[in-house]
Amino acid sequence: MYFHTWPFLLFFLIVYPTYLALKGTKLRLPFLLAASYFFYAWLNPLYVVLIAYSTTLDYMVVARMEKSPRRKSWLAVSIANNLGLLGFFKYGTFVTDNLNILLSSLRIPYVIPAPGIFLPAGLSFYIFQSLSYTIDYYRGNIERERSLIGYAAFVALFPRLLAGPIERARNLLPQLHKTPTVSGQDITDGLSLFVVGLFKKVALADYLALYVNKVYAAPEQFQSPALLLATFLFAWQIYFDFSGYTDMARGVARTMGFRLMLNFNNPYLAASLGEFWQRWHISLSSWFKDYVYIPLGGNRKGTFGTYRNMFLTMVISGLWHGAAWTFVIWGAVHALGRFATREMERTAFYREKVPKLLKQLFVFAVVTFAWIFFRADSIGDAWTIVTRIFGSGWADPYCPILALALVFAVWLYQFAYESRLRAILEQRPVRVALVVAMILYLAIFAPSSDQGFIYLQF
Repeated sequence: MYFHTWPFLLFFLIVYPTYLALKGTKLRLPFLLAASYFFYAWLNPLYVVLIAYSTTLDYMVVARMEKSPRRKSWLAVSIANNLGLLGFFKYGTFVTDNLNILLSSLRIPYVIPAPGIFLPAGLSFYIFQSLSYTIDYYRGNIERERSLIGYAAFVALFPRLLAGPIERARNLLPQLHKTPTVSGQDITDGLSLFVVGLFKKVALADYLALYVNKVYAAPEQFQSPALLLATFLFAWQIYFDFSGYTDMARGVARTMGFRLMLNFNNPYLAASLGEFWQRWHISLSSWFKDYVYIPLGGNRKGTFGTYRNMFLTMVISGLWHGAAWTFVIWGAVHALGRFATREMERTAFYREKVPKLLKQLFVFAVVTFAWIFFRADSIGDAWTIVTRIFGSGWADPYCPILALALVFAVWLYQFAYESRLRAILEQRPVRVALVVAMILYLAIFAPSSDQGFIYLQF
């Protein structure tokens, strides 16, 4: 069930008033859990079996961890189970395909049958959220959650279930146990966030996808300008698509009295690659920092150790995004970009003499180049795009003027928002006018859309 479809509207029109009627009773959390499982089962009823199993096991692991002196062994059970689920459902086909390639290169006449495993939507997100709970309890950062229903609602809360944000227990669990106070401000702010997210998804991301999909489906048929333009537009398509989902998720949650964490903070205004990852998919970036980078040693192992840990973290992050070598290369490109710029960014000349706009454009260029590997269907396609960008002709492509106009309008708004004009843009009349303009645009120009969100495949 996607936020921008009619089934979700009907679902929410039933769930929301019932939730408000029950919010001061003991039935609130059981109802919220049932609604979340129904929301998930709408995509595939079998998904509920998997999330219920994962939830129950981690709940029991922490219960045993509380009483057992072998805490590390129980933590290992949780880690092995969660990573095992990811490995089986997300990477089974990837491993099989690569083993078959290896057997073929060794001229061994045997083909491993394809496992035919489906990837449950949202698996990576709720696995990471549940895993963070067990690790944080082991570290002594949180108290054990006593209620299985409360913990299950934490893992399966439907606004954030399919694509995050990846919430931490210390933020979301207390909100689930506290009787929510839903104010008029919560409702209006939540609805405004939802409209912004809907506009990003339907009016922007899905519209940009028309051009991007055409070019990336057959990159060998296009020359440098079209490939550059499609890559530029994809950078914005994926931002609008994913941040649009997050806005809608946070908006729905806000109307219910929950405050989910900020997941995107104008990432294309970052003035360094390190800052980009502090602004892009913040819940995942912070997850990898806390549970991968720092346990590897962080920056405590000297220069070589620091760069090694950064590289491993980014490559693992790339693999998290998808079971393909293109995602691994995407992560490696970001790691290499960080290597090449980290020391430069620390110099007084770079900090004080290089104009901020130039830094922002440079970071955007590096990030956009990396998106080629993220979006391409194969390494071969990615290589074709890169070589044709720098080596093909410059015939004028069909240029989607409206798409470019919308992108630059958003970009200018973001620049203005991080300037002294922010105080004006935050005025209620301005915010209301912008939301009304988005609603009118959606009503008049934007077609109905049931395209799934890009990050649901991860």
